[in-house]
Amino acid sequence: MNPLIAFCGLDCAKCEAYIATQTKDEAAQQRLLVKWRQEYNSPDMPIAAVTCDGCTSSGRLGGYCSECPVRACSVSRQMTNCAYCPDYASCEKLAHFFNLAPHAKTTLDEIRLRLS
Repeated sequence: MNPLIAFCGLDCAKCEAYIATQTKDEAAQQRLLVKWRQEYNSPDMPIAAVTCDGCTSSGRLGGYCSECPVRACSVSRQMTNCAYCPDYASCEKLAHFFNLAPHAKTTLDEIRLRLS
């Protein structure tokens, strides 16, 4: 699958929820739902949480995507992703997120280099 870079720099094409949704693999979605319910201590998590068309789409948003502040900011600014934002280097939302996912920063940094 080709990369599908989220606003934050994650690759949606590597996300289990995205893959299961796009391949219409209901068994994989059910397995992921069981896994996430346990990992996130959320026994009532709905199947919608593991149903996703990618955070840059206007379709179904799984998991945290629908409430993600990084996504909300990028959508409101009409950015392709955060690498295109003039406030990228000083963004507090991203700084916090990059502590959790440093590989996302690497992805966005590489995009910024290509934009220069």
